[in-house]
Amino acid sequence: MLRLNRMKYLLNAFIGLCFLLFQQTVLAQDSTQQLTLSDAIARAEANNKAIQLAGIDEQIAQSNYKQTSAIFLPQVGVSYTAMSTNNPLNAFGFKLQQKTITQADFNPDLLNHPSGTPDFSTQLSVQQPLVNLDMLYMRKGAEKQTELYQFKTKRTKEYIAFEVQKAYLQLQLAYDAVKVLQEAQQTAHAMYQLTQNYFNQGLVQKSDLLNAQVHENMVTTQLANAKSNIKNASDYLSFLMGAPTGTTYTIDKVVFDNTLSGDSITKVPEARADFMAMQKAIEASNLMIKSSKMSYLPKLNAFGNYQLNDKSMFGFGANAYLAGVQLSWNLFNGNRTKNTIVTQTLERNKLQQQLSQQKEQSQLELNKTYRDLHDAGYQITQQQSAIQQASEALRILQNRYEQGLVKTTDVLMAETQLAQQKLGLAQAQFNYQTTQAYLQFLTQTSNNTKY
Repeated sequence: MLRLNRMKYLLNAFIGLCFLLFQQTVLAQDSTQQLTLSDAIARAEANNKAIQLAGIDEQIAQSNYKQTSAIFLPQVGVSYTAMSTNNPLNAFGFKLQQKTITQADFNPDLLNHPSGTPDFSTQLSVQQPLVNLDMLYMRKGAEKQTELYQFKTKRTKEYIAFEVQKAYLQLQLAYDAVKVLQEAQQTAHAMYQLTQNYFNQGLVQKSDLLNAQVHENMVTTQLANAKSNIKNASDYLSFLMGAPTGTTYTIDKVVFDNTLSGDSITKVPEARADFMAMQKAIEASNLMIKSSKMSYLPKLNAFGNYQLNDKSMFGFGANAYLAGVQLSWNLFNGNRTKNTIVTQTLERNKLQQQLSQQKEQSQLELNKTYRDLHDAGYQITQQQSAIQQASEALRILQNRYEQGLVKTTDVLMAETQLAQQKLGLAQAQFNYQTTQAYLQFLTQTSNNTKY
């Protein structure tokens, strides 16, 4: 019996511990955190996966460039070889390398029919590049590749910063929608209570009461969806910042500025990071073409080795060295170099066309973005005017409804219209601010990067 009670006690303790852990997990998943726009951009720049991948590509390019240092540095190798032979030529050669030739070794029988002759050779070999112009230009091309990926990393950071701004504004829009719908819910609830009082007094029909209830339920549903959008926007921000999802962020409202600067950029800047990356790719292609052309020229390299030979495994009796300089010239390789140059030239021309097309498309996008910005500003003005008119219309209808002069549906439609206009204003401000952020992204260069 005592043992059974002890088992129950342990079971209850285990269940209680599991409940506490589950409760902590739920609280952790539903945590709330204050987040500013600058902090969000900084965290994304430090932890975003796309930026980290771009950084890895940059490191790979740096590593490839460092490999080309081999055109200046010597190649050194050490080898130890053990051999045995009864081949007449090789056997006599082994003895020559070992410096052990005697008069008896010139006996024709020994020369023609040697016994197994061992040789243990230790060799140090050195190869030193001297003049290889094709490799020199290949190294310069690899250096341009590193610059290319540096610009790619920079443009990736700029794009992620833009995405963070857009996601932050999306979260702000969700909070604005919740605020508008909470006000609409209070108005709808007050309208329902007023209609219920009128129904109880026999002043309105049951259909009016049902319409008021349907309207309140509809606003409540929209409010629940808006609150879910806050979590969705928070999760996307977490994804951009490389953080676990499940945190709901509270934000500082981004100051709305509907003025265009006097020095607005009307032309896409040439120094934009993605354009510079394409330009570096073209420069690298030019250097690779020149490298291929330089392969027609002769190459000059030095070589040398130091060798120890002995008939014993751990002997190092005889030593010798060999050193020299080699001038080599590949006069014809079946037109392979010629065709390689043709292919590289076409690829370079393709990159030039792509860069030109990309600039033209970006210019079109910039022109459209300015028009979108002006349209969004005009929409904001219209929405502000519409809100004033809808508010006044609702006030008049509510007064007349209290006097029994208008239908319930008229007031409900006016309430819906006012909420829609307020949501439309929040959407218009979101469109304006995201268009401003996109305009900054389109015109960004290395000299004006700031958030």
